[in-house]
Amino acid sequence: MHKEKISEDRKKYLRKILIKKFSVIATQICILILFILLWEILANKEIIDSFITSKPSEILETFINLSSNDLWLHLRVTCMETIIGFSVGILLGSFIAIMLWWSDFLSKVAEPFLVVLNSLPKVALGPIIIVWVGAGTKAIIVMAVAISLVVTVMEILNGFIETDKEKIKMAQTFNCSKLQLLTKIVIPANISTFINSLKINIGLSLVGVITGEFLVSKAGLGYLIVYGGQVFKLDLVMTGVIILALVSTVLYGSVLLLEKLILKSHKFGN
Repeated sequence: MHKEKISEDRKKYLRKILIKKFSVIATQICILILFILLWEILANKEIIDSFITSKPSEILETFINLSSNDLWLHLRVTCMETIIGFSVGILLGSFIAIMLWWSDFLSKVAEPFLVVLNSLPKVALGPIIIVWVGAGTKAIIVMAVAISLVVTVMEILNGFIETDKEKIKMAQTFNCSKLQLLTKIVIPANISTFINSLKINIGLSLVGVITGEFLVSKAGLGYLIVYGGQVFKLDLVMTGVIILALVSTVLYGSVLLLEKLILKSHKFGN
């Protein structure tokens, strides 16, 4: 009897959560549809200048035209550059963070340089990067890494430093080596830090790629946006921006899926 009551209460609770989630999603969709309709109506009534703001119908037409031409080429280029920059940024950033955690002296020496590099607008490094590695895909990937690397290092290093001091002291009393501390305590305790770094890094990598494509590229979504601005085709610019928003959503969703897999495997490992 008691179990049935708990089961019924549980069903009501789950139903309430489901209704709340559905309400949120439905409201978001309604707001988006309302915004698009209002945008189209205002543009058709010439209340806003469609030459400057474009309008949904023109954006849709531009998207269809691009789909039948070279849109997939630009998408493939941007996604490839982002994934490479993201992977290099995470691996290199994690390695540097481990080295700085390993050596307290090295960490203190590097700290002011990390702060300066983090506050430096990376787009200012664009011309230097182009001269160093050449104009093309390499420069764009280096720009993506430059934007995401320092943030990754600081995020992971801070997580390492904030690891439970009592656990580390207890392990040290049992004569654990530095490597054992890292692999058995510090890294497992910072799974959430790594995941947060992935979430931050994917967005920063995409920003770096688009910034690089603004400066030097012959393909990619950044190239499309810059080209549209140069020839005053604002419908092309807006289409590029919307596609970019969709790409960022998909990439972030991929990281969330990866997060679930990591947490599941970590839980299973424990």
